[in-house]
Amino acid sequence: MDDQHFDVVIVGSGAGGGTLAHRLAPSGKRVLIIERGGYLPRERENWQSRAVFVESRYRADDIWYDHEGRPFAPEVNYYVGGNTKFYGAALFRLRPEDFHEIRHHGGLSPGWPLDYTDLEPYYSQAEQLYRVHGRHGTDPSEGPASLPYPHPPVTHEPRIQQLADRLGGLGLHPFPLPIGVDLSEGPDGLPTRDSACVRCDRVDGFPCLLLAKSDAEVVCVTPALRHGNVSLLTHARVDRLETDPTGRTVTEAVATLEDGTTARFRADVFAVACGAVNSAVLLLKSASALHPHGLANSSDVVGRHYLRHNNEALMAVSREPNPTRFQKTLAVNDWYLGADDWDYPLGGIQMLGKSDAEQIRADAPHWAGVSPPDMPLEVLAHHSVDFWLCAEDLPDPDNRVTVGPDGHVRLALRDTNTEGLRRLRHKLAGMLEDLGMHPHRLLPHMVYLHKDMPIGATAHQAGTVRFGDDPDSSALDVNCRAHDLDNLYVVDAGFLPSIGAVNPSLTVMANALRVGDHLVQRLG
Repeated sequence: MDDQHFDVVIVGSGAGGGTLAHRLAPSGKRVLIIERGGYLPRERENWQSRAVFVESRYRADDIWYDHEGRPFAPEVNYYVGGNTKFYGAALFRLRPEDFHEIRHHGGLSPGWPLDYTDLEPYYSQAEQLYRVHGRHGTDPSEGPASLPYPHPPVTHEPRIQQLADRLGGLGLHPFPLPIGVDLSEGPDGLPTRDSACVRCDRVDGFPCLLLAKSDAEVVCVTPALRHGNVSLLTHARVDRLETDPTGRTVTEAVATLEDGTTARFRADVFAVACGAVNSAVLLLKSASALHPHGLANSSDVVGRHYLRHNNEALMAVSREPNPTRFQKTLAVNDWYLGADDWDYPLGGIQMLGKSDAEQIRADAPHWAGVSPPDMPLEVLAHHSVDFWLCAEDLPDPDNRVTVGPDGHVRLALRDTNTEGLRRLRHKLAGMLEDLGMHPHRLLPHMVYLHKDMPIGATAHQAGTVRFGDDPDSSALDVNCRAHDLDNLYVVDAGFLPSIGAVNPSLTVMANALRVGDHLVQRLG
C-alpha cells in the first residue's frame, strides 16, 4: 500500500475514525484506514470477568508516566473498532446548554464554535447508524430531536422497573438509557430468535462475542470495507506525519509495520483519530524545523486541556435479590444542570452492567475506609445494583499530554470541579432506603473506575486538540481542520473544548459524520 496515493488516510478506526470511513465509503474516494492493532479475537475469554478485568487480557501493554515520572498502565485498547470494542454503548447527546458557556462551582465550561442545532442532524444520523434504542422526550434535560430513535427502549427487567417506579415516586424523571445494541425483543421482553443480542450481563466493559454491540468495527468499518475504494491496514503504528517544504500540507504518514519495517503513506487529506491522548502524541512527535512545537500547535494547545469526566462507579446492595442480567437500561438526569439546593450543575446517574462475584472479589482488597460486607461475595453480587455517576470536569491548560525526551508519553493531571460529583453521590446515597437498598452499603466499585479515579482511567479521554474560531487558543477550526495546515483533520474526542456530563461517544460519532460531509464536498 505504501506505493499508492490515497484521497484520505484515516489514522485510527474507533468512534471517530471508523465513523468517518463509513461516511466516506460511498463517495468513491480512495480511503485507507491505518489501525495500530488488529482484530480482537473472538474467544471464550471475551466474556470472562477474570480475563477482562483482573488479568487485563485485552489491554495494551503501554506504560505512560505522570507529572512526577511515576509509571502507570492506561486503560487503552488497540483493536479494529478502537475502545468502542469495550465501551458500554451508552450513546447520549450533549445537552443544548453544553454548547454554551456554563458556570460551574469550580469555574467556567467554555462555549463551542457551533451550536446544538448545528450538530443535531448528525446526532440523529449517528443514532440511526449505531442502532440506538431509546425514547426521546423522556429525559428532562435533553434537546430537541429531528428523528425518533431507530429502536424502542430496551425493556427494564423487574428489579430495574421497580427502581424506575420508585425514582418516579420520589418526584424524579427516570428515563430509558439510550444504548446501541442489535436487539429485537418479543412481547415478553425476551430476545427474539433472530436477535443478535441475547440480553446477557456482559454488555458493559466486555467485547461482544456475538458482535451484537454497536461498536465501530461492526457498525462502520466492516460495512465500509465492502466498498472497493476503502482499505484497512492493521498492526501499523503511525509514528509521525511529514509535510511539504512550505509546512502547510501534510504529505506522508510514516508508520512502523508489524514486522518492524517502516512504510510511508501519501494522501491528499489526513484525518487523525487515535484517541485524545495518542492523537496529541502523534502531532507532538511530528515536530520539525517548520513546526518546532509539533503539528497544528502554533497556539501551544496541543496536548493541553485534557478532559476525562469526574466519574464514579458505585455498587448499592439491594434488600431483595437483584437477578437482573441486562441492567444497563435506566438513567436519571434531573440534576444535570442544577438542583433545588445547589445553583451549579451536578451531573447524571445511569445504570452499569451487572456485577458478578469475580468482579467483586477483585475489588475486595481495595475497600479501604469502607466496612467489608457481612455476606458471602456470591450473595453480595446477587444483591448488587450498580450505578455510574458522571459529572463534568473543566479544561485546565496544565492538565496536559507531553512527550518526554525519551519518547515516553507523560500525562499531568489534577482534579477539577469535583464538588458537583460529591453532591451527586450524596443525592444517590440519600435515596437508597427509599429505593429498597441498604442505606449504609454504597461501595466504591473498583473494577470499573478504581477508587478515586486514578490517572490511568482514560475511558472518556478528550480535549487535547480542541477546536475553535481563534487560532491563538485552539488547534482546529470549526470543521476540525488544523488552523496551521490545509489538509490535516482530527476527528476523535480530542476536538472537544468541553465534555459535558454524558458519555462522549455519540458526540464523536456525530461530529465524524459532519466532518465526513465536509470532506466529501471538499474532495468533489
